[in-house]
Amino acid sequence: MSELKSVFEFNKKSNIKQWHIVNDDVMGGLSMGLMQINIQGNGVFSGHVSLDNNGGFCLVRHDVERIPVDKYSFFVLRIKGDGKKYAFRCKSGEHQRHTYSFDFKSSKEWQTIEISFAEMEAVFRGEELKLPNYHGDYLAQIAFIIKNGVEEDFKLEIDSIALK
Repeated sequence: MSELKSVFEFNKKSNIKQWHIVNDDVMGGLSMGLMQINIQGNGVFSGHVSLDNNGGFCLVRHDVERIPVDKYSFFVLRIKGDGKKYAFRCKSGEHQRHTYSFDFKSSKEWQTIEISFAEMEAVFRGEELKLPNYHGDYLAQIAFIIKNGVEEDFKLEIDSIALK
């Protein structure tokens, strides 16, 4: 297996403007998400998910210059959460409407999560599609989303995202 290739590594000088918040207000919801860099230099995706006005999600995404990833088979996330369920998502093309998604439960301790490309399912607006799972040819976007169907505060600390 090849060594790790960094996709994004947070530090105190990271340009947080490269990460874009998409809240459910695009559909009338009232959830509020935020992306910041903490004193340790980690990315912190936090906020409040509201179910009011058909809401229910917060997402943060980072567009990368489209790169070939066919020499890799896994995403490797170094994260610390709040014990809640999140999903990691990716896109293989900048104009692709659907994403590939993998759900995981965060831990209140630092953890390294390896996600096989083959386990990432095609979804669009939260609905699973009858398409093949992520084939791992190109990468154009990475994202994290929280959408548990409950009103809740959340906090996910991110150190790095890499390929393996």
